[in-house]
Amino acid sequence: MAKIGKKVIDDLYIHLSSLEELDNEPQRLRIAQAALCVHAQPGLCPNVAKLNLRTGRLSLLAYLEFDDDPFPELAASWTFAPGSTEAPTVRTYSDSPNPPILHRKELLVQSSHPNRERWARLTATAEEFGLFDDTTTIGFRLNWTRLIESKGYRFNGEDFIPLGNEIERSFTGLDQTGAGPIQRHLTALTRSNLSAPIQLLIRHGFVLPGATVFDYGCGRGGDVSGLNAAGIAAHGWDPYFAADGPTIEADVVNLGFVVNVIEDPAERIDVLHKAFRLARSVMSIGVMLYGNDPPGRPFRDGYITSRNTFQKYFSQAEFKDFIEQVLNQEAFMVGPGVAFAFADRGTEQRFSFGRFQSRDISTRLLAVQARTNRLARESRTPVARPSWRSRAADEFARIQVHLDSLWTTALELGRLPEAKEVRNLVEIEAHVGSLAKAFRLLRLNYDQSLLSVAANTRSDDMRLFMAVQQFSRRRPYGKLEARLQRDIKVFFGDYSAAQGAGRRLLVDAADPDQVLRACQHAAAGGWGWLDNGHSLQLHVSMVERLPAVLRAFVACGLILWNSVSEVQLIKIHITSGKLTLMEFDEFDSSPLPFLRRRIKVNLRKQDYDLFDYGTEDHPKPLLYRKSRYLHENYPGFAEQLAFDEALEATGILGDSDFGPAPSKLGVELELRRLGVSGMRLTRSERVPDLDQACGSNFTYRSFIECGETQRRIGINNLPREPATYNALFDLATQILDPVIDFFGGIRLTYGFCGLELGQHIVKRVAPRLDQHSSYERRRNGKLVCERGGAACDFLVPDEDMYEVAAWVVANTPFDRMYCYGRNLPIHVSCSPAGARKAFRMFETGAGRLVPQRWDS
Repeated sequence: MAKIGKKVIDDLYIHLSSLEELDNEPQRLRIAQAALCVHAQPGLCPNVAKLNLRTGRLSLLAYLEFDDDPFPELAASWTFAPGSTEAPTVRTYSDSPNPPILHRKELLVQSSHPNRERWARLTATAEEFGLFDDTTTIGFRLNWTRLIESKGYRFNGEDFIPLGNEIERSFTGLDQTGAGPIQRHLTALTRSNLSAPIQLLIRHGFVLPGATVFDYGCGRGGDVSGLNAAGIAAHGWDPYFAADGPTIEADVVNLGFVVNVIEDPAERIDVLHKAFRLARSVMSIGVMLYGNDPPGRPFRDGYITSRNTFQKYFSQAEFKDFIEQVLNQEAFMVGPGVAFAFADRGTEQRFSFGRFQSRDISTRLLAVQARTNRLARESRTPVARPSWRSRAADEFARIQVHLDSLWTTALELGRLPEAKEVRNLVEIEAHVGSLAKAFRLLRLNYDQSLLSVAANTRSDDMRLFMAVQQFSRRRPYGKLEARLQRDIKVFFGDYSAAQGAGRRLLVDAADPDQVLRACQHAAAGGWGWLDNGHSLQLHVSMVERLPAVLRAFVACGLILWNSVSEVQLIKIHITSGKLTLMEFDEFDSSPLPFLRRRIKVNLRKQDYDLFDYGTEDHPKPLLYRKSRYLHENYPGFAEQLAFDEALEATGILGDSDFGPAPSKLGVELELRRLGVSGMRLTRSERVPDLDQACGSNFTYRSFIECGETQRRIGINNLPREPATYNALFDLATQILDPVIDFFGGIRLTYGFCGLELGQHIVKRVAPRLDQHSSYERRRNGKLVCERGGAACDFLVPDEDMYEVAAWVVANTPFDRMYCYGRNLPIHVSCSPAGARKAFRMFETGAGRLVPQRWDS
């Protein structure tokens, strides 16, 4: 066992400066050799090794400010295949707002390290606050910070500071005068009862301050009430609940789950037209989609439900066709059973372009800049500052909030905005003087490299938009929306150049070499899982962060398959020119979602194949290692990663990328006394068959029927508590199986002792202490033995039991061990406490057994 390093499940972490302290020579030499193969960048060198002791997978990690930051951030990793020290997979975290961090770093260095005791004291303080009570998600910066705040503290340097009534917040790039606060407030409302179409209208930015909303067929008015409570002017009409209200025009109209309850097909069409005529900008339409079970009694083209109501169900493709045939214009599918139709062509163009537009550029860039600035501040020696400030500094401080907002707008556009695009133009002119002066101040006081990055991103967005336009009717430049015209002029000079850039992007997307390089670049940033240079697989939400050539590849595939709203994972096949789209059941709520449908799009043949799962011949497979295909910024990523690592540690998945079938997974988990509960891998709550395997060498019956008294009187000695079976499994796998592997066969002389059997054993037993009763309870509900765990007595034939006991002490995570003599059985227990207390037992002249510590 390693004498140095931090062990997390099967992974051993060790600082490279302490490598010589690693007592396993092959491991030490492999890590050293791998370090020589890393082509590190200046200021970004690996300083920690992470070695999986089960699989041999090796990663070299570069943590920023390892010595100075109490919980350093991971900046980059180089991962080598098991047994290899060549061609590592590189991953960088430079643009991640939520990078992995390191805890308990004192365990990674030798005991003589000058900072080890100081780091250990900080860990002890964190433990006192309960920060390590649940380690599932704390391995990421934002999760860690939020946990500290939830305990009533904030972290400053190396101190935990109690939170006061006010927390100073620096500029984060969120617009405090525009859509930012409203968006957050409405997002909070979506946790209650806003309908899916309204939520999608909010998400896509159509429900803003000043906009009007009309809910056609509003029912009891839940959406109307919710929007009005958020400060949005909303009205509604319903033929039953609000028949007296007028039907009025509005910027946004919602027709949510109305057409599907109308049994007359002609009336459905009439309602769709009436509602659309009220929309000045956009209308959302929501319907019910087909499920797995028959929804009711067939009636006309729908069903009569158990409540005697009518429901017309649609498929996604049928729904899109219905809208386009009735309204004679394109329907944009934005979610399962939800579509947008546009009354205003300018709004439609902006939305269409927005589908290929990177979102939240300013938030991402400013978050990364803030992180970079923080690291720079923490690494600098403090310098005394004068107490006075210049007049110019005072003036800048006075107007900074207005400039911050303008800077955010510039980063979102990738260019300086025109006056029409500045939301706070009146405030800028009143406080700064003029827009031209504000631009001069931006150039002097803000990092222009961020604007260059934003400009490149927006230029790529435009190239992608122009590429996709090659597949549809191209509008003349004069018919384009004003903002698109401005973007074309700034980024390309003229319309012809922009169209040429789009065509060249399509050519690049058909080049396997360029696709491969782009996939490697994406994987290095954490935007997808690269499978041996064969394919890149990722969540659909990450597509916008891909290089432009891959976004074009995906966009071409989606032209053939337009139901992306139901797709969660995308697989880019690098050499074959194919794109696989995957739809799952309960993707976000289950750590092991079932694959429902797979669509393989062949871009070269302009065709696709459908594979539906859920039949007897083609059952739904599970998605294993889901965290591979997500980014650390994805909601719930930390919990998913913890689950995946726990499942990987069981050995059930092996080297397969697919994993076992669902039925086999359940069996394999039960053999390890495990189960899935929510997003966690938990201990089993089942009572197993007594002849089920308990480890490699025993069954549960082995521990229940091994005692002399039990065999003599034949008493029923069955454990009642599932936790008892879990403890017996731990005893077998962590203590007895290793003993058998080293010494050979053993003989159990005393195992589990239930309450009834315990009444027949009265000599030299201590039920309240000996752990033979495991987790069984008395009639009053209290544990027989408060120590829990499980215990047994065993003998190794023809072996010196002192030697066996010494091996148990040196090589297993035992709890208590008592050795009675060289030829007598030893008592050993296993429990989560792992007290590691060992004793030799001596008999006095009076016949009493007296314990003596093993090391005395």
